[in-house]
Amino acid sequence: MSRVICDLTISADGYSAGLGQTEERPFGDDGGDGSGARLHAWMFDTPDENRTEIDRMSAAGAFIMGRNMFGPVRGAWDRKWNGWWGEDPPFHAPVFVLTHHAREPQPMDGGTTFHFVTDGIASALAQARAAAGDGDVAVQGGATTVNQYLAAGLIDELRLHIVPLTLGAGTRLFEGVPPLELEQVTSRSASLVTHLTYRVLP
Repeated sequence: MSRVICDLTISADGYSAGLGQTEERPFGDDGGDGSGARLHAWMFDTPDENRTEIDRMSAAGAFIMGRNMFGPVRGAWDRKWNGWWGEDPPFHAPVFVLTHHAREPQPMDGGTTFHFVTDGIASALAQARAAAGDGDVAVQGGATTVNQYLAAGLIDELRLHIVPLTLGAGTRLFEGVPPLELEQVTSRSASLVTHLTYRVLP
């Protein structure tokens, strides 16, 4: 059976986004302009230094994300929105979006198709596993979605990219998650980030 992994960038105090997220400020009050540039500078300002981790983030056979990570549209799908990533999203594989509102699958350039799942995290995981075949399934976020999968005991490997800033409030990893036992697999420091990989023990 394919592994279920999670890749998530968080602040030193555990937040993946600040308060006040909007379409113009997808990461909310992040101490900058809300674009996520401060949290994700390690990816965009020093990509060569972090090439292994960046490449690994898009190597899964299928992906799962929450609706908030897909975009700012709330309620019924009353406007066209195909994700934050433009016409050629970086996934190049099936992506299963958790939502309470049904929508037809949305194919994109480059092999990404967004599928909208209305019957919960277990159903999304079953569909993603079927689509991934022997490949990994990556729960991409945001932190609220990751927390649901952690609380349900469905994550095998947790890959955290911890940046040296604090946000103080927002969407926080491990919020509402029962105590976990983690086994550290790898750690690597770079100029703008520390990469940690944990195995989540049963």
